[in-house]
Amino acid sequence: MAKKKSKKPDNTIVQNKRARYDYELSDKFEAGIELLGWEVKSIREGKVQITDTHVFFKNGEAFLLNAQITPLPTASTHFVTEPTRQRRLLLNRKEIAKLQQAVEQKDFTCVATALYWKGHLIKCAIALAKGKKQHDKRQTEKEKDWNRDKQRLFQKNV
Repeated sequence: MAKKKSKKPDNTIVQNKRARYDYELSDKFEAGIELLGWEVKSIREGKVQITDTHVFFKNGEAFLLNAQITPLPTASTHFVTEPTRQRRLLLNRKEIAKLQQAVEQKDFTCVATALYWKGHLIKCAIALAKGKKQHDKRQTEKEKDWNRDKQRLFQKNV
């Protein structure tokens, strides 16, 4: 009897693939998110979208903007739900200062790249990003296509 390979469970809830296409990502950080109960229930059901999200800073705090968490009809009957509200990110003061300085002085943008589980907590992966030009995006696409073709050629030869 063949043994089953035990896979490590994937803790990723949702990824922002658009950020990798539009931006050149540099420094990455892990942040906690301040959520309400109905938001956690909706995230467990997979009703979250972070394609156009970014981080902004106000009064020494970091906030996640444009993350859309669609409320469940059963979990949010007696709450006034706001799917795209600003959610506070939980970071250290040093991390916030480093991010804020890069955004203000070095012309970076701070974007959310993924949401994932870490134990029973939901974490947000954020990264400093610089916008790509159109020709950079085309070059990235060419590299992806070439790598895909190389893999196909090697699989056929083996």
